[in-house]
Amino acid sequence: MSLAKEIRQIIEAYDQATAQGKRTALATVVHVDGSSYRRPGARMLITEDGELTGAISGGCLEGDALRKSLLVIMQDYPMLVTYDTSDEDDALLGVGLGCNGIIRVLIEPVSGSVSPNPVEFLKKLEKDRYPAVLVTLFSLEDHRSRMQGTCLFLKEKESAGELDGRLLQESLLQESITVLENRHSVFRKYRAEQEEIVAFIQYIEPEINLVIAGAGNDIFPVVEMAGILGWKVTLIDGRPNYANKQRFSSCTIVIGEPEKALNMIETDNRTAVLLMTHNYNYDKVMMRQLLQKDIPYIGMLGPEKKRERLLDELREEGMEINAAPANVFSPVGLDIGAETSEEIALSAISEIKAVFAGKPGKYLRDNKGSIHKTNDTELTDKININA
Repeated sequence: MSLAKEIRQIIEAYDQATAQGKRTALATVVHVDGSSYRRPGARMLITEDGELTGAISGGCLEGDALRKSLLVIMQDYPMLVTYDTSDEDDALLGVGLGCNGIIRVLIEPVSGSVSPNPVEFLKKLEKDRYPAVLVTLFSLEDHRSRMQGTCLFLKEKESAGELDGRLLQESLLQESITVLENRHSVFRKYRAEQEEIVAFIQYIEPEINLVIAGAGNDIFPVVEMAGILGWKVTLIDGRPNYANKQRFSSCTIVIGEPEKALNMIETDNRTAVLLMTHNYNYDKVMMRQLLQKDIPYIGMLGPEKKRERLLDELREEGMEINAAPANVFSPVGLDIGAETSEEIALSAISEIKAVFAGKPGKYLRDNKGSIHKTNDTELTDKININA
């Protein structure tokens, strides 16, 4: 499941809980030292009657987080909780988990009387497909500090949130602008009101927008897997008896000839396109248009000979095409020995995920270092201000 899907589920659960008059809290993984199942930015909503939406671990921390969240809800006070899974003497959270990391989780009450509250910030993420930055403060000195919480939101043309300290507000806003430009989350330490506070400045990208040309039966597992991950899926096909809501209820459907169909949908730098029509001429027309757009991933079914023939014909028709466009992936998918439609779907979906994550798609056991970048969690001593 993608972060975007998790956020949508949290928003839906919050709206339902609010309509029923239930109080809630939001638990956020704000920092990790070492290894853990979830990384900073993972979230979970907790209601006063114990309902959980989202996850902060593989299931090992949720029970304790639930108990502490009920206390946060009752006292209306944020709390930073630290779980040390590297402590071999800890029978509950130590060697039994095998994570070997220190996980810091901020639990904050979500009040409808406070605006914007943490979930309202999450709602701002969902209303369009612009990248965003979300700032969450936590204290390593005082785990019950009132300064803790989700406090600032930034998009290209929108910002929200206000802090008591003007200098802290200005500094966090400037750091958020830098994070938005660099597309990379950071941590920053501040000295504010005689207290050291840490800012988790999280860069959040929109979900992957998967466009599939084709609506045959082999599309079903692709749509199902993409749906599990929370990707937005659009189908393009010229056959209304194949591309319809009865067959693909969860997809946006565009019926039309290839020359016009692409102009009916929006694409961006989080868009992947799969050509799965089994129609050479349809794929060729689509490829001609796709190569003129800034699309990171274009996958096409078929062997290498089909790809080379198609690109050669487009060159002969006047298109300037490099020998092997870096954004064209054909044959499509990672090499996992896929044969059935389900296996091919898994191969293609995995390749798309790897491309957007900037990963080579190799065995994790061959990694010599950490799976995740170590500088993702560095607590940088950069800014000390009196706010």
